[in-house]
Amino acid sequence: MGGKNKQRTKGNVRPSSSGRAADLLARETGVVPGFVGFGSSVTTEPGYVPAVHGAEEIDNLVDAEFRLVLRKLTKRDAVTRLKAVQEFGTMCQERDAEVVKGVLPYWPRIYCKISVDHDRRVREASHQAFEQLVLKVRRSLAPFLKGIMGHWVLAQCDTYGPAASAACQVFQAAFPPSKQSEAFSFCRDEILNVLQDTLLKETADSLSDPQGVPEEEREAKYLRMLTSALLGVKRLLSLLSQTDRQALEERLANLISQGKFWKYGKHKTPQVRGAFFEVVSALCQYAPGLVQAEAARACPAVLLSIDDTDPIALPPIWESVLHIVSTVPVCWTHVNARKGFLPKLWSLLKEGGKGMATALHPNLMPLISKLPEEVTEPAIDFYTTFFTALIQGLSSERAVASPSESAAIVSATIECLRYCVLHNTDKEEEQEKIRTMLISKQLLPLLDSALGSTSLQNGPLFLLVTEMLVSWEKRAGLHDGDTSNEEVFLRLLADFWEELSFLFVRYVDTVEAEPKALEGVATLLQVMRYPERAIRKKQLHKRKSAKICFAEPEDMERPGAEEASVEKPIQPASDLLEPQRAMVSVKTRHLEEVVCQQAQVCLVYVTDNNSERHLVFLSKLLRSFHTPRVFTMLVKLEDTIAHEAAEQKPGEEETLTNPAMQFLLERVVAWLAEEGRSDTSHIVEMLFSSLYCCSRQETTRILNHITTMDLQWGIILQIIQRACADSDTLESCNDWLKGSVLGERLLGLAEELCKVGGSQSTNASFSSHSWTLISLVLSQHHNNEPLIGEVYMQKILEKLHATLLESKSLSDAGNVEPLVSFICDVASTFFSSVRDCLLLASAEELLFTTFQLTAQDQTPTHLSDSLLGKLRKVCVTGVQSLVHHSGSKIREGGFLYSTALWVKNQLLSASLDIKSLQVLVLAVQNLVETLNSVCHQDSPLLIHFLSLLTPNQLEWTRIRQALPTQWVKSPLLHGRLWMVSDYPCMDVWKFKVSSRLPAHLSACALLGRVVHTAATVPRDQEETAFSSSSSHLPNLKFTVAELLYAVQWCKEMECSPAVVADYHNLLADWELPTALLHQVTTKELLETLYTRSLEDGGLWSLTLDSCIQTSDLANTDNTSFRMLYGSADSLFPVSQSTLSTLQVLCPAMTDEERDTLIALATAGIINWQETDSVCGCLSVLLCCLEAKTPVQEEILQAILATMMQWRSCKEDWFLFSSDLSKASSAQLILTVEMMRFLSWLVTHSPAVLGGSQWDFLLCSMLAWLETASENVSSLWNPWVQLFACEDAALIVNLNRFFAAPPADALDKLPSELKGEWTDFFIEGIYNLLLPLPVRISDTFNEPDDPLFPLAVLRSVGVALTYIPVQQLSQNSLPARFIADQKTNLPESLQTLLNTLSPLLLFKARPLQITVYHLMDKIMPQLPECDGEGDVSKTDDDTEEPCLSPPMPVMSLLSACEDLCESILAGVQVGEFAAVQPLSAEYSCILGYLLAWKLLLTFFKSSPSHLRVQYSLYLKRSRSLHKLLLNLFKMMPETPVYPGQGADSKDAKTFFTESLSLAVDKTEGLQWELPHLACSVYYSAVQDLPAMVRLWWNSQEKRVCAVVEKFTIKYVSPVLSAQEISSVHSSTQTFDSMTVKARSAAREVIATYSVDDIFIELVIQLPQSYPLGSITVESGRRVGVSVQQWRNWMLQLSTYLTHQNGSIMEGLALWKNNVDKRFEGVEDCMICFSVIHGSNYSLPKKACRTCKKKFHSACLYKWFTSSNKSTCPLCRETFF
Repeated sequence: MGGKNKQRTKGNVRPSSSGRAADLLARETGVVPGFVGFGSSVTTEPGYVPAVHGAEEIDNLVDAEFRLVLRKLTKRDAVTRLKAVQEFGTMCQERDAEVVKGVLPYWPRIYCKISVDHDRRVREASHQAFEQLVLKVRRSLAPFLKGIMGHWVLAQCDTYGPAASAACQVFQAAFPPSKQSEAFSFCRDEILNVLQDTLLKETADSLSDPQGVPEEEREAKYLRMLTSALLGVKRLLSLLSQTDRQALEERLANLISQGKFWKYGKHKTPQVRGAFFEVVSALCQYAPGLVQAEAARACPAVLLSIDDTDPIALPPIWESVLHIVSTVPVCWTHVNARKGFLPKLWSLLKEGGKGMATALHPNLMPLISKLPEEVTEPAIDFYTTFFTALIQGLSSERAVASPSESAAIVSATIECLRYCVLHNTDKEEEQEKIRTMLISKQLLPLLDSALGSTSLQNGPLFLLVTEMLVSWEKRAGLHDGDTSNEEVFLRLLADFWEELSFLFVRYVDTVEAEPKALEGVATLLQVMRYPERAIRKKQLHKRKSAKICFAEPEDMERPGAEEASVEKPIQPASDLLEPQRAMVSVKTRHLEEVVCQQAQVCLVYVTDNNSERHLVFLSKLLRSFHTPRVFTMLVKLEDTIAHEAAEQKPGEEETLTNPAMQFLLERVVAWLAEEGRSDTSHIVEMLFSSLYCCSRQETTRILNHITTMDLQWGIILQIIQRACADSDTLESCNDWLKGSVLGERLLGLAEELCKVGGSQSTNASFSSHSWTLISLVLSQHHNNEPLIGEVYMQKILEKLHATLLESKSLSDAGNVEPLVSFICDVASTFFSSVRDCLLLASAEELLFTTFQLTAQDQTPTHLSDSLLGKLRKVCVTGVQSLVHHSGSKIREGGFLYSTALWVKNQLLSASLDIKSLQVLVLAVQNLVETLNSVCHQDSPLLIHFLSLLTPNQLEWTRIRQALPTQWVKSPLLHGRLWMVSDYPCMDVWKFKVSSRLPAHLSACALLGRVVHTAATVPRDQEETAFSSSSSHLPNLKFTVAELLYAVQWCKEMECSPAVVADYHNLLADWELPTALLHQVTTKELLETLYTRSLEDGGLWSLTLDSCIQTSDLANTDNTSFRMLYGSADSLFPVSQSTLSTLQVLCPAMTDEERDTLIALATAGIINWQETDSVCGCLSVLLCCLEAKTPVQEEILQAILATMMQWRSCKEDWFLFSSDLSKASSAQLILTVEMMRFLSWLVTHSPAVLGGSQWDFLLCSMLAWLETASENVSSLWNPWVQLFACEDAALIVNLNRFFAAPPADALDKLPSELKGEWTDFFIEGIYNLLLPLPVRISDTFNEPDDPLFPLAVLRSVGVALTYIPVQQLSQNSLPARFIADQKTNLPESLQTLLNTLSPLLLFKARPLQITVYHLMDKIMPQLPECDGEGDVSKTDDDTEEPCLSPPMPVMSLLSACEDLCESILAGVQVGEFAAVQPLSAEYSCILGYLLAWKLLLTFFKSSPSHLRVQYSLYLKRSRSLHKLLLNLFKMMPETPVYPGQGADSKDAKTFFTESLSLAVDKTEGLQWELPHLACSVYYSAVQDLPAMVRLWWNSQEKRVCAVVEKFTIKYVSPVLSAQEISSVHSSTQTFDSMTVKARSAAREVIATYSVDDIFIELVIQLPQSYPLGSITVESGRRVGVSVQQWRNWMLQLSTYLTHQNGSIMEGLALWKNNVDKRFEGVEDCMICFSVIHGSNYSLPKKACRTCKKKFHSACLYKWFTSSNKSTCPLCRETFF
């Protein structure tokens, strides 16, 4: 906006706010305007409310906050006003009443304005704020009421519903109901003033400012105000008392005498028209004299508007029509009914009310009752036209489409017809003609059309006709009641039934009878017989009652009937159909005669023509009319038809006495037996209709006879379903249902259905009906009794169980699937429907078999997932039913007992795979959840079940010992477990590939999951289902301990089969064992694990260690930890198990306890002759030392002396030069412990070592290394691997010691020791160690073999990283050369490269990283061997010379490129290809990237002239091209260092953090390849920027964009900063040139000065460095020509762009070029440079004619591009 301090435009004196404008207006005129609208009429009155004069007075009287809000209410912005109104309401609610009362003088004017605001939200909010004001000030509002009430009434009639409701709510809050009339009376004149002025004076422009409000808004507000004013008049009339209305008669007469008022009846807006007609109705009701006075205008205005069918206007119009014809008896003198009114009415009726029948047609009967004779004469023509038009409206489009419209027209038609009949009951000929016309020409044609229309049949027509007939019967004396005009109505009924009978015959008596018409006839007759059934079926919508109804003719004769007729509301037709009104069926004999007639016709057509449609019709007739008379008629008809019976039926004499029985046996049974009939439901219905007239014995005989007739099972199913439809029918059929005839048939059916693989019918409908029948008879119960005999139900269940047992062993899915599915459906229905069903033994066996199917993998049984889901639901239903009746006991041999034993047997004896285990666990879990949901909280049922499920201790021990023993390898090699075992052959350590789980793992998983489920399933109570009873579960601590043991076994299994990893992941998904640790106390669990560890050691010790680490017991609960072992000396003498336990407990013991252990161990070592546990004592000592226990040097020296003594007398303990394949694990462990002790001495206490001790240590180390190198073939043995690993670790510690000896040990070292180490031991160590990885890879060539000594490679690799470069260069490896391999390298280096390079691709990461570190040490030395490079081509006119990097590396790269391309083939540039760590693909890519890292190291170490030749070789081989494409598939899209957010500021990335390629690295391997790829890319752009830039420029647009975006974001900032930093920190000096750097601007400034020449060049790094070109800008220059200056700038730019090196190297090259220029060397006349831009050569090739010299490369390019061999300068032939 403008702002307060903004300079005002000159001459602009208008205030900048509405508040200051009001002040200005008050100063100029002296008053604040008091108008509400903007009319131009001049009056002496200030407006509807007194204007407040003087803004200062308002400011002084009103609270400051209110003042601010009131000012906001005058703003133009609707949102500002809305917020101000809401704030005003809040302030009224929160502030004191006295403060709020200060606003009252100004509220009327404000409310009168905002209550008619254009924005409806403001209007609604204004009323809500007004309510808060009213509630606060209460009676204080009274003095200001007259100023508000007019607009308040308008607000209550607002067209926006929420606003009107809010205004009415304010009114209710202000005045109780008893005072509201008084309030209106008090302000009646003011209200009428506002309403009258709005209706007669106001316009759209006077209500709103034409200059500030759009025309649309002005017009909308005006229309809304008109509508509100009209409705306000109605509200005023309705709430005023009669006295007050009389007081206002004069003013109201003035209002309605205005022509403008009557024009609103023709207004273009329907809301205004509707409001106008509502006012007319109100005037007729409350001021009829005024309407009669204005009848000349009122009657035409209303009666001639009936053609207005707008949905808003029509209801008020017809209300006013009825009021007019009632209030103004002479209305037809003002309106020509025949010309003006009736034609419009006929048109409206013919069109069905134009979609408004629901609102219009209820008014027709009141209307015609008020039409005088002069309008309706001649009556017969009038009624004919009226009903014809009315019925024609049913054919209109809207009536056909809308059932409600059609129902309204039908209801109105019947109402009017009844009225006309009742008013024409005299015996006069004229009235008789009218009655005849109404029946023959109107009613019957209407019924005729209904018989062909489904919509009319479903409507209220038939019910209304029935009610009308009952009414006529009452008047004819057939019912109790009025019998006036009895003869007339008897005649009327006779005529109706006669013609109706003819109508029915016309539809029925034809072969091609329409089924829809027959349905209609049957429906009509059924409604006439049982109208109450139709009422229950049809939920008719109630429509609004009209205000007027007209009494019956006899009521009109009573005094006061005329008045009552006006006030009494009409009862609509829908109310007549309410169920509470007792409906009476038609009782005339005509109805039954018609039925008999139709039944006879049907039977003839069924007999003669076998007409199915007539048979269906007959069934429907008998369903409603199963009377003896009908059956007697049908039997008589049978007697007239000649036929002969096939044989005499027994009991024929009895059947003759019962026509229904005779009809059944002779007709219905025969129809049931007919073949090929698709639908028999109507015949079954006819059967039961006939049985209504039979006794119970007759019913049983008939049904037994039908059962034995070998009918289709679908028919039997329909009969049983129909028998169960109601209790009466079921009771009459009970003897048949429980009888043996039906039971035997059903049992036979079950046996036929369950023939698995037999000759079973393939008919789908047969199978479906049959299974549905079996399910029905098993599940349907009545009064807790089975539907059929209990004996037969038991036999059927036994058959189903036997079938399920067979299905478990079958593999034919096609036969089993549908059969089991049907049995599932039957069993589910049976279990859920029948109470105490599982009391039957066969039912319990069926449930057990169902559970077995759900608990077994579906692969052998071929059961589908959907079928298994069905089986599970059956189990759940059955278990719920079982628990309900069995209580808290598990019966031996019952379902739960059998299930628990079967599951335990599956766990202990069957070998399960992961899928089978999951299926079994899921089944048991569902069972436990069901038990948990049904059992009572204190019920021991679940505990008993879990006890049966859990193995005993002997079973646990057996399956635990069956676990494979390969777990030993990992903890043994990592030093976490002291273990001695004798495994004689390598086959023990090989994994047998199997998909089956050991039994111990299966049992642990299932029990853990089930116990967790039982503990976490919630109940209705606050506690969980298992919380109160988990502690009572027997052996829970043992179960948890076994689960922890299984988890530890999985963790320790290296190179395990995939099934073990899948099992471990499965436990993690199930949150096991974490979820169970809170179910047992930590103390109990630790005591159990400690006991097992002391007894068995081994894996139990590791499990105990994991539990201690998890619970952090040693730090949090030291007392409980001490209680485990009591005292330290209690663990002596040591055994294998106690030693394993000590290893776990020692780190958490106190120093005093460890001192005790050291004393005991030292005594055992020193007194070694007296004890056999030397190795154990040495292990205990090392445990204490590793726990940083302080120990005296004398003890260490004594132990070391004892070892040296062993060297003399027990040399075999050291295994020097031994065949380790014959050594026992105990011997190897003893040697390993000695190695560990010596290694600890070197690291922690070298001061105790003297000269002889050092000799003993170093010689032993070297002898052990020699022994290890001689026993490579025995490295499959984990103890031999441990031997080699510990010796390598000793070598590493010695290297570290001699590289940086501790200060306290340096003085005590023997003087000659370091020299001996350097001159003798280093050479001896690495002569043995360097070939070792090669020999291991040759001996064990399959890295995925479990026997592969990966740990040895890891340890040896770490040791090899300390090898000196000289030792590598002068290695003693066996010579290895490759034919036709060109090389300038010495033999030793070439052998080293040829030997080590292939190992970069060996699938063993430690070996790959070791080889990389070894080759990385010698790479900087290799370029020296190439000397000046390839000089063979410099004197020839051929292409530029190129030189290959070391061929072994290049051969490796060429082999890797194809592999990497195939691995990354489906990945686009810019996408990230995630590679599984340590996979074959991982090893291939790792070797590829390591080879490139070596090559880039080699390239960086090369001098400039060689770098050119190497880079040219890379360019021609396209190796770098392929590398860069592959890198952008291996680098992450967001290379953020792990553990950080992607978008965090200053985030560490793989480019800012150095890469750690440790040989023994095991963590974070998933990020190693991405980090390595980023490192290689960074080295490439740093060392080969020109080649990378050339590659980037040659790529397609998408690749260019991806590379540039990535480089700019992550690489360029780091590289630019490093380039600038290298300039800052460079120690390189130049004569006559200085170099400076500006890091903030990414600039390097070079200043060159010689004598009087001064040159300054500014080198600018681009944002996308090094992809973008480096720009060279001119600084200051002195003494240099412009041309020369440009040449030198171009040369520097060329050097920096095309040289593969740093900026400093480019500057050095450029300075050398300038120096040569000043030394007199001429420029090459092709490139105008002394030094060539890419190969850095001088111009040497001279033309023999002009003597000018050129670069060889420039000449070659000149000759090839020009296709000439002439001199570029003199054009003579160049030779």
